[in-house]
Amino acid sequence: MESRFHQELEQLKMTILQMAALTERALEQAIKSLMERDVELANQVIEGDSEINLLEVDVDRHCLRLLALDQPMARDLRFIIGSMRIAVDLERVADQAVNIAQRAQFLSNRPPLPTDPAMAELGDTALDMLRSVINAFVTENVSQAMDVCTMDDTADELNVKILKRLMDYMVNEVPAVERSVQTIIAARCLERAADQATNIAESVIFIVKGVNIKHHCQQ
Repeated sequence: MESRFHQELEQLKMTILQMAALTERALEQAIKSLMERDVELANQVIEGDSEINLLEVDVDRHCLRLLALDQPMARDLRFIIGSMRIAVDLERVADQAVNIAQRAQFLSNRPPLPTDPAMAELGDTALDMLRSVINAFVTENVSQAMDVCTMDDTADELNVKILKRLMDYMVNEVPAVERSVQTIIAARCLERAADQATNIAESVIFIVKGVNIKHHCQQ
């Protein structure tokens, strides 16, 4: 029969997964709202953010209670610390989704910029990274977590490509400056979401292997 403590750990994992599912949906909807100029979808992302924030608070309180009352050791301690880190990064991804949705609201009733395939590719990359790292957390798959780390370079390169193209475009199309800047911000948010997925991958590796590779995931 499972102890109360391990039941609490399982409940903590379920809360993280609930938060992850909502965050994944928010990022997916934000990207779609940007690409399809869908204001209603953008509004849904913004309105749904409070639920994700509340879940982060719930995870934080749960972890602190377990640390204070049960004094966990070894793998259990790593799981609790890693869960706190993951919740922080999921909340930050959700914040990036809100920021993207706000850019979508702004751009929706203005003339569209020339299509840039790199933006769609960046969105797909960030979303794939988030989905993969959530699965790595569920399955405790270190190899998959490491794969997420390697994908971060692709996100960085795509962000730079988008920035350069829009900077060049603004030089010749002064009326498009404001729209271009908003699109650059959206691309930067996607790149940051990819960074945060990488942070989650580092936390998964820490939980499973007990190795702290924070800021060194790609090395």
